[in-house]
Amino acid sequence: MEKNPIRNFAIIAHIDHGKSTLADRILEITGAINASGHLDQFLDQNPISRERGITIKLAPIRLNYALNGAFYTLNLIDTPGHVDFSYEVSRSLACCEGAILLVDATKGIQAQTLSHGKLAQKLGLTLIPVVNKIDSPLAQINQTKKQIYQIFKLAEKDILEISAKTGAGVKQLLEEVIIKIPPPKPLADEPFKALVFDSVYDNFSGVMTYLRIFSGQVKKDDRLTFLNSKTSIAVRKVGIFNPSPCETELLEAGQVGFVATGLKDISLCRVGDTLGKTGQKTTAFPGFNPPKPMVYAGLYPVNNNDFPKALEAVKKLALNDSSLTFSEEYSQALGRGLRLGFLGLLHAEIVKERLEREFSLELFFGKADVAYEVVSENNKILTVQTAGQIPQSFKEIRQPYILATIFVPENYFNNVLKLCQQNSFSINQVNYLSQTLELELTIPLSALLGDFFSQLKSVTSGFASLDYSFMGYKPFNGAKMDVLLNNQPKDVLSQVVEKDKAEMLGRQIAERLKNVIPRQQYKIVIQTALGSHILARAEIPPFRKDVLAHLYGGDRTRKDKLLEAQKKGKKRMKLVGQVELPQEAFVSLWQK
Repeated sequence: MEKNPIRNFAIIAHIDHGKSTLADRILEITGAINASGHLDQFLDQNPISRERGITIKLAPIRLNYALNGAFYTLNLIDTPGHVDFSYEVSRSLACCEGAILLVDATKGIQAQTLSHGKLAQKLGLTLIPVVNKIDSPLAQINQTKKQIYQIFKLAEKDILEISAKTGAGVKQLLEEVIIKIPPPKPLADEPFKALVFDSVYDNFSGVMTYLRIFSGQVKKDDRLTFLNSKTSIAVRKVGIFNPSPCETELLEAGQVGFVATGLKDISLCRVGDTLGKTGQKTTAFPGFNPPKPMVYAGLYPVNNNDFPKALEAVKKLALNDSSLTFSEEYSQALGRGLRLGFLGLLHAEIVKERLEREFSLELFFGKADVAYEVVSENNKILTVQTAGQIPQSFKEIRQPYILATIFVPENYFNNVLKLCQQNSFSINQVNYLSQTLELELTIPLSALLGDFFSQLKSVTSGFASLDYSFMGYKPFNGAKMDVLLNNQPKDVLSQVVEKDKAEMLGRQIAERLKNVIPRQQYKIVIQTALGSHILARAEIPPFRKDVLAHLYGGDRTRKDKLLEAQKKGKKRMKLVGQVELPQEAFVSLWQK
């Protein structure tokens, strides 16, 4: 019998390539769940994950399987497939010795498959290439195999063919996992060392840290230290996922499980941190990178009396999502609110949907924006999340740039090329991959917050896929554009724009606001401005009451007296009146 019958592996796939369905079949074959009587996408416990067909929260599970008279322990870490969660995927892969590279035969290799597959190879993982959905009439099996060979240099004869939907070929795949993926390397006489790949909050046990043990062992009452956050804990319990958390006496080298820390703050248990025994000399694993929000948006309850409820809801969500950041803010137009930081647009959409569904809140989310760096007059670098935080005078504004990779079928290449030219994007290189083209380009992150991604899907009939990685901040010709209503600046409407496009954008904003702000008893003047320079102006005429209607004659001076009184009243209202901004104004302003 094999000395170390443990196999730690993950599944790498692009969104909607069948990863969760394959996980279901593996769980059924190993007896972890019944073949009938369970929900599809078993590991995607969040209902939003099932509805969208996207894994948004990783889920480890321990499986038992017998092959040729030997019993094996298989630790499957089901990882997210979206670019927003790439860091979590990288740490999960670092906990494995191998991975299943799953490719949809009807779509071929797409962005996240390439990104995570290359990362797995860089980490030295054994890849098992698999073509899925072979039962589909649209399957292009041979072409997909050629792509896998061209990109990953994996021999076509080693590529398995399966249908995760019907289960065809899945049992053979499971056996290949046992045969080809190596067991964890024994690290004899090494002190305890574990890598954290996720954390969740439990009301009774505090933060539950998910980890892979690389050396040593851990049991209840041991004292551990997070090497990067310097936080020390006393272990309350340890356990495995079978499939729900089950307490055990100890965890040993090579195993995947959890440790109950008793901590109340999940931010102290960051993904990618290293756990060691307190007092022992241990070096941290490389690659630790605390989650950094890339996208920010303001959240305001429709009824401002619901702010305490909204704040409590965000705090509860943040207990299980260490990448979600928040702080309180106040807007003159919308009242009390929160400034939330997200990993990306999908992360923002998921948080918004969960807040509305799970906490029955009516919320208004402001325009999503990126964080900018501003170089002040004394050469200090300030990171700002809103245009209102930009000082009056500064030397330079920098915006975040990303290295984007687009996969597109060759018959749509010209459409994508034209779209990139319209947005003034420069393409770094183009690679041809068996009827599919790979484009690499450098673009500002703010482009993805606009309509570039939706335009990309539109011009390619939905066949293009995009992946990106953060590059850093670069200077651009930017400035703060204010929106004034009756000479009063509205902070919530301010934004950072390119100076070259400011006048056109200013006219569009003024016209949109003119159409959605309700008329008042006094004239409303809408202006957009860069500093003291007015870019555009629009006016909303007032309602006019016919104060002369009751007059049937008399001297002209009577009419002039009434009209003058009306004029003075409107002028007084304009000075003291507040322009109401309905939500439609913000929606109209921030729609492209």
